[in-house]
Amino acid sequence: MQKQFTYIDECSKPVILAMHGYCLGAAIDIATACDVRVATKDAVLSVKEVDIGMAADVGTLNRLPKVVGNHSWIKDVCMTARHFSAGEALQFGLLSRVFDTREEMINDVTKMAKLIASKSPVGVQGTKNVLNYARDHSIENSLNYVATWNMSQLFTDDLIKASMASFSKKPQPPFSKL
Repeated sequence: MQKQFTYIDECSKPVILAMHGYCLGAAIDIATACDVRVATKDAVLSVKEVDIGMAADVGTLNRLPKVVGNHSWIKDVCMTARHFSAGEALQFGLLSRVFDTREEMINDVTKMAKLIASKSPVGVQGTKNVLNYARDHSIENSLNYVATWNMSQLFTDDLIKASMASFSKKPQPPFSKL
C-alpha cells in the first residue's frame, strides 16, 4: 500500500483532499500525500496505528514531518493516537482551510479546482514538481533544479500565450486542460 499512497504524492496533477467526519489511520496517510487539504470544522482526525500495536507504515510518519514540521506536535498525536480537531490541524499546518459546513467546503474546493484548472498546466505542474523537489532537497539544489526546469519550459505554448497576453494587457488566454 505504500506505493499506492506515493502515487498520489507523485501525481503530476494537483490533488485536493476535502474531509469531514472521521479521518483516522490510513485516511491520514492519504491526506499527507495530497497537495491541498481542507476540512469541515466538525472533522475529527487521528493517527490510530499505535493503538493496534504498530507504527503507521504507509506514509504518515514519513510525510507528516514534511507537511507540518512541528515534531513535538507530530510525536504527540502519533504516539498518543488522540483525536484532534480540524482547528488544531489547521493551527499546525496539516490543513490550509476549515469550513463551517460540508456544502461550503465542497463549493470552495470546486472553485479552487476550477481556478487551478484555468491556469497554465505547464505552470501548475511545474510548480507542484518544484515544490515537491524543494521539500526533499537543499535550497541550493532546489534553485538549480527550478532553473533547469524553467529552461526546459521556455518554448512551450503556454509561456508564449501568457507572455503575449501579459504584455498586451489582454485577459489570460485559455490553456489546454490539466
